[in-house]
Amino acid sequence: MDKIVNEYSDVDLKSDIYTPLTEGLDITFAKELNQLDGHFVYCENREELYNNISRLFKSNKISKVHIKDASITDLLANLDIDIADGEERAENIKISVTLCEALVARLGSVMVSSKQDSGRQLNFIPDIHVVIAHREQIVETVKDALELIVEKYDGNLPSMTTLISGPSRTADIEKTLVLGAHGPRSLIVFLTEENIL
Repeated sequence: MDKIVNEYSDVDLKSDIYTPLTEGLDITFAKELNQLDGHFVYCENREELYNNISRLFKSNKISKVHIKDASITDLLANLDIDIADGEERAENIKISVTLCEALVARLGSVMVSSKQDSGRQLNFIPDIHVVIAHREQIVETVKDALELIVEKYDGNLPSMTTLISGPSRTADIEKTLVLGAHGPRSLIVFLTEENIL
């Protein structure tokens, strides 16, 4: 059998495929997330984050929230809500608050992994998924986000890394878009200026 010559052996696979951004990473992320039916909330400091999350819970009449990250539990400890951190049946998990690995500006996506305290369940099961991130976690591309993961875990990579791009959706049924088909109906990202947790 004769070897076939690769006609494309000189293709540059390392060059940037994107045009330069015209706005900052935070503005780009917020716009992209909002186009995906997600919600973006900027918080300048810890107090503003606390107040915004408190308003979210009150406006949605939230009385129980699922949190496994101790730093988030400490932040929200004074709210008049029941914070659950144990394993529960999926149908009982209505809202979760988690951290993330990175925010990908060009896609408006949230990168999460199984190595986070929240694990896998709290990112995909509840009706409302609240993510708390800080400015240093915003990167331009998926490649940049993966580089953060590799550096953070120093070769001991998570068994699962995924991107969440807005609420879960499908148009399989009569070509009608349905939100929350296979996961959260609502994705809300709170961005803080600094890592306050």
